[in-house]
Amino acid sequence: MKLHLLKYKITLFLIFTLFSKFSVAQTFNENYLGANRTELYVNDLLGLNVGVVGNHTSLIYNKGNYVHLVDSLLSMNIRVNKIFSPEHGFRGEADAGEKVSNNIDSKTGVEIVSLYGDNKKPKDKQLADLDILIFDIQDVGARFYTYISTLHYIMEAASENDLKLIVLDRPNPNGHYVDGPLRKSKLKSFIGMHPIPIVHGMTIGEYASMVNSEGWLNNGIKCDLKIIKMKNYNRKIIYDTPQKPSPNLPNKKSINLYPSLCLFEGTNVSVGRGTNHQFQIIGNPEWTNYDYSFTPKSMPGAKHPKHKNKKCFGINLKNTNRLNEINLKWIIEAYNVTEDKTSFFKKSFDLLAGNYDLKKQIIEGRNENEIKLSWESDLNQFKKIRSKYLIYD
Repeated sequence: MKLHLLKYKITLFLIFTLFSKFSVAQTFNENYLGANRTELYVNDLLGLNVGVVGNHTSLIYNKGNYVHLVDSLLSMNIRVNKIFSPEHGFRGEADAGEKVSNNIDSKTGVEIVSLYGDNKKPKDKQLADLDILIFDIQDVGARFYTYISTLHYIMEAASENDLKLIVLDRPNPNGHYVDGPLRKSKLKSFIGMHPIPIVHGMTIGEYASMVNSEGWLNNGIKCDLKIIKMKNYNRKIIYDTPQKPSPNLPNKKSINLYPSLCLFEGTNVSVGRGTNHQFQIIGNPEWTNYDYSFTPKSMPGAKHPKHKNKKCFGINLKNTNRLNEINLKWIIEAYNVTEDKTSFFKKSFDLLAGNYDLKKQIIEGRNENEIKLSWESDLNQFKKIRSKYLIYD
């Protein structure tokens, strides 16, 4: 009887332990965001002319409500003289690649300088009236997601103009894995600034430290960098961003699928831009053997979607399991079912892949395992570099 009771208690203990671990892995106290830990950075800003690099995701959590960082700083009598906004604009409503003009924030009257199009890097004259910069943008952990390219140019400009840069750290929703081919030097672009894999598995603060210390800024210059760390952060958590990080990443499913599906942007396949299921569905008007269908329409954030007003047939991925690696099976299948193979790949595919090999491997009929094996050596080397800059479990 005592043995039976002991087994029962052990079983209860194991269930409780597993449940507790699961619960912790699902939530993150947003009071612990870098932006929320104002006591660690406000004193650095007092009495100075501050430039904020941010967008609609630059939020501070306060008693169930979200307050924009700019509004919060102004309420603390911090002089915010200028706002720098990246791709998609300060309010996050512009299309991918759309020109975003300089403007004035209607709520605060602060000047907004666009960091997209021809002005990806702040000019010296745009920084001349500033004493310090603060960066707070939600990233999603993919090499071709351009907010980390904006970070690079901000760090470079800060260094060249003797400005300190404070980075307010945020969770990486894809921080639980590292995968993909490394970007080769001949394919450096705004969607691939650094020699990293598609999924780097780092927070924006960790990533800034790596860029700074690995000598990836122009001429190996160093930025006067301060990272405001999160408290009690674990990269294994499933973090549901309070605001969609960009117009076509509406939820955590799309964010999780993004590193795998963004490769389709370099093909003739739609990823659902122009629908309400962006980066959760794939299709093409010619794939009539598939039952699932959707029709891309012009909409905010996708004014000119691929295959606009054409019925596309394809695959609904909304109910797939959470990915812990890049899925190549979908793009291999897509290539195989496309009749006109010459129309499948676009010029941008190699830039997105970061190498010239992936396209060749798909054309040659290599399977997913064979392709991923070709990444292994480079990935292991990157993980060694990455390990030096990790500040969370």
